[in-house]
Amino acid sequence: MVQVQEQPALSRKLGVGRRAAWSLAAVAVLCQIPYPLVSGSLRDVLTVVGVVVFCLASMAAAALRHGVRGPLVLLAVAGLGGLAVEVVGVRTGFPFGTYEYTGTLGLGVAGVPVVVPLAWIMMAWPALEAGRLLAPGRGHAGPRSTRVRTAVAGGWALASWDVFLDPQMVDAGHWSWTDPHPALPGVEGVPLTNFLGWVAVSVVMIAAMDALCGHAVRRPAEDGRPAGPAVVLYLWTYASSVMACLVFFSRPQVALVGGVLMGLAAVPLAVRVAGAAGRRR
Repeated sequence: MVQVQEQPALSRKLGVGRRAAWSLAAVAVLCQIPYPLVSGSLRDVLTVVGVVVFCLASMAAAALRHGVRGPLVLLAVAGLGGLAVEVVGVRTGFPFGTYEYTGTLGLGVAGVPVVVPLAWIMMAWPALEAGRLLAPGRGHAGPRSTRVRTAVAGGWALASWDVFLDPQMVDAGHWSWTDPHPALPGVEGVPLTNFLGWVAVSVVMIAAMDALCGHAVRRPAEDGRPAGPAVVLYLWTYASSVMACLVFFSRPQVALVGGVLMGLAAVPLAVRVAGAAGRRR
């Protein structure tokens, strides 16, 4: 009798969580759409608001997957971990290179705007979900091998996003590099050390989150679809970043380089999601 009563309650709880995650994801997208159409202080405000809403959407998606453990792990590893690595980076230049924030992003902690660790949170979870779907042999290989593959795939998914993010934020005047040379081809203004640092930090971050969340992974949707809100947000970020660089920011080379590098994760992810959707019809 207890189990019979608990099952509808659990279903209702999951339904509420699913609606909350999808609603926040939709609002995050709506916040990003007008970004290239505004300028000045309004764009700065929209930057912060968009990151906060996206961050909440990722936390809701993490809760949908792992219950309370998901957002707690996300906050601890991506939030506090992201803040720690940024504080070290600003003070020492390791592991990204020598840079500084200009104070345009609002309240800061130890020289790092609060919105920055929130940005780590907002994309770390979509990248982890992407890594889980892209990891070759996940579910068939041993636990250690599976986690290594997930860390590499998810770490690349996260680090390659910064190929779009950093030039955009530098152009907006939110931070600056002491010496942006050498840079990735076509990504002037951002040193190659930044990308290499992002790859290293992202792989470690994704590996830690995947391990700490444990084996009890709930499917993104109970009907088996892989395209949960975090995956959709990752694909949206990829497509909108390419379009923004081409159409609004006059950065066609960043669109090309970022499109290729982030596309190594986003394109097969989109194919995987589309294939799964086709099989369900």
